[in-house]
Amino acid sequence: MNRDLPVLNTSPTAHAHAAALPPTIAMGGGVDATANAAAVGVRRHPEWIRAKMPAGETYQDLRRTLAGLNLNTVCQEAMCPNLGECWDQRTATVMILGDVCTRACGFCNVKTGRPTWFDDDEPRRVAEAIAYMGLEHVVVTSVARDDLPDGGAGAFAATIRELRARCPGMGVEVLIPDFNGDEAPLREVMLAGPDILNHNLETVRRLQKPVRKRARWDRTLGVLQRAKAYAREYGHEALTKSSLMVGLGETREEMTEAFEALRAVDCDILTIGQYLRPTAQHLPVERYYHPDEFAEMREEGLALGFKHVESGPLVRSSYHARDQVPGAAERAAARRAVIDAEGRVVPA
Repeated sequence: MNRDLPVLNTSPTAHAHAAALPPTIAMGGGVDATANAAAVGVRRHPEWIRAKMPAGETYQDLRRTLAGLNLNTVCQEAMCPNLGECWDQRTATVMILGDVCTRACGFCNVKTGRPTWFDDDEPRRVAEAIAYMGLEHVVVTSVARDDLPDGGAGAFAATIRELRARCPGMGVEVLIPDFNGDEAPLREVMLAGPDILNHNLETVRRLQKPVRKRARWDRTLGVLQRAKAYAREYGHEALTKSSLMVGLGETREEMTEAFEALRAVDCDILTIGQYLRPTAQHLPVERYYHPDEFAEMREEGLALGFKHVESGPLVRSSYHARDQVPGAAERAAARRAVIDAEGRVVPA
């Protein structure tokens, strides 16, 4: 599909014999802050990249609750463009195990360093906050904690158990790191019984190394495949989910390869969104995809057998997560229903 992409030249002499720049990520290069810093100031998002400003009583209520209980959210740490919309719908993604990551992925805005945070009481506090907020669906994620023997799996499992005890009937989704591919940590998480196990592939095979650092294509696919097998072994069903970014230099053929690889391990849910560069120190945006292209990728994903596909410029891994759990349609209908003058429930 041919389109004029909204990319501005970084120099008025761009068509002259400009000095050669370092190779971009699409050419196998990495981040060069000096070469790319100027581009950040002149490259503007296209008109369809517009996020809802966080506001309203529900948003303020959630913000105060999370702050009061000293909890982190990836919504804030990763500067998610959907924060206002999701919080207004009383859905949130809570980040456990602190806000310092042991990995330095080229796309991510979460702090990197040597973590010092570990709190045995955090699972209880998370469940207490979620119960207070009355959420219909919660996503629990974490930074990568390669410094911990179990990669943080025990904290995930404890949080799931606390949520089940305090918030029966609520959808529980976990967005986990890869635990370096180890079996025992993944088994511990699946034994706790999440509704959705989310682990992100993030990008196409060719771009894994510059985008994801220590993560691996085959390892990620293995996590998704084994998670579903372990859930069945423990007597319950769990959906699996993964997310891909576009705009990093991938081709549509490579995206199709990624879709097919995810379906080959029976991944149920796919989310696709536009990569937006957080700072000049992060990987550059190679191009912006038009909303029509996201619609095409959604149709392709559904045709391949995904149960649910969210695809759009501002879609992130946890976007509309509450609508992806089994029974979501029935709960949505209940939310829209009204009580008439005689006390009867009337569908909207």
